[in-house]
Amino acid sequence: MKLPIPLLLAIVCMAGGVAAQTAPRAASPSVKPVEIDRVVAVVNTDVITMVELETRRLSVERQLRQRRIEVPPEDELRKQVLERLISDRALSQAARDAGLRVDDAQLDRAVARLAEENRATPAQLRAQLERDGVSFSRFREEIREEMLISRLREREVDAKLVISEADVDAFLAEQRESGAVAPEYDISQILLRIPEGANPEQIERQRLRGEEILRQLQRGGDFARLSAAFSDAPEAMSAGALGWRSAERLPQMFVEAATKLKPGEVAPLLRSPNGFHVLRLNASRAGTDVGMSGTPVKQTRVRHILMRPTEATPQADVLRRLRDIRERLLGKSAEFADMARQYSVDGTATRGGELGWIYAGDTVPGFERAMDQLKPGEISEPVRTEFGFHLIEVLERRTDVASPERQRQTARQALRERRIEEQTQDWLRQVRDRTYVEYRDR
Repeated sequence: MKLPIPLLLAIVCMAGGVAAQTAPRAASPSVKPVEIDRVVAVVNTDVITMVELETRRLSVERQLRQRRIEVPPEDELRKQVLERLISDRALSQAARDAGLRVDDAQLDRAVARLAEENRATPAQLRAQLERDGVSFSRFREEIREEMLISRLREREVDAKLVISEADVDAFLAEQRESGAVAPEYDISQILLRIPEGANPEQIERQRLRGEEILRQLQRGGDFARLSAAFSDAPEAMSAGALGWRSAERLPQMFVEAATKLKPGEVAPLLRSPNGFHVLRLNASRAGTDVGMSGTPVKQTRVRHILMRPTEATPQADVLRRLRDIRERLLGKSAEFADMARQYSVDGTATRGGELGWIYAGDTVPGFERAMDQLKPGEISEPVRTEFGFHLIEVLERRTDVASPERQRQTARQALRERRIEEQTQDWLRQVRDRTYVEYRDR
């Protein structure tokens, strides 16, 4: 009879234990016990083991090297990765306690989208991960955990965020008073989080850490490495980069600091309810007028056909079909609306692919760049975005003042993005502070 592997391993371990009890001590004086695994932290009712910690640390180290970020000392990186594992475990527990679930079918679709974004099939993604020494099953579970945490955040932060009409009125008045398009900033940050209810000693300890990080940066220290080693922000392992954001979509404290900096400069240590921030301005540029100030803005009426690669329809087949459709449209042997209804997988298919009048910033960057290069009546080659492949047709353009409803919608969205950033950090801190954690690796 062939025994299942777990049972076989258990029997081997039991046999080893019996042998150790019955064999004379002098029979194998050179044999030393080998530690297979151990618990390094208890998180509520769950545990994190050394194997989990080392697997994640090596994965993070590999990602940092791929991004050409200097890897912090091993002990610093291990502490940072452990803290991230603890936070993620606490959040995933909270999601499950709230009744949230991600089934295998939903997970399969998420992995397929991720593979598509990396211009691969799920099978190719799996092969690449395994070549890099990453367990595909562990990778899937990490994606499941990320999805759970994202759904919990949507429920606990996004859905509870209230933007009043008075908030919108004040924001629009501020935009009109300035009369200028808000600039955009490329910012990186290191966050040193302060626990809820922290005593003065804890606050002072974090402040001193922040001042020491600033001193290291002034002596030429690498921001990305220090972020990976010390930051409590979600983007810690991505050099602390927040990416390009318009002023109205950043915390006001960040905007005020950024306006006083030149590219490459670091602001004095900032304090928020969540902790201390080390902020660096990477670059700045003129923003895009999205119509909140009441000035005329460019609008484009556009339609598209969206197709996504699948296991049944690989990327090469999708591109071939879209190019065939484009040739038929250019040859006037087919109508765009009919092709959209027949082939597009977007929700606009029933409307013939019509997106209506759209403004700058309404679509993802790849779509917007391709759209802006087209003249009215022109049809693009297949354009890749995170959603799949598009054929885009510009129908007409105009310059006009955004409607009052549009201005309020844009202002509301800008306020949501600004406040979600702040409230998400506060929520993460609260979840972490409510979590029972026992360290076994110290």
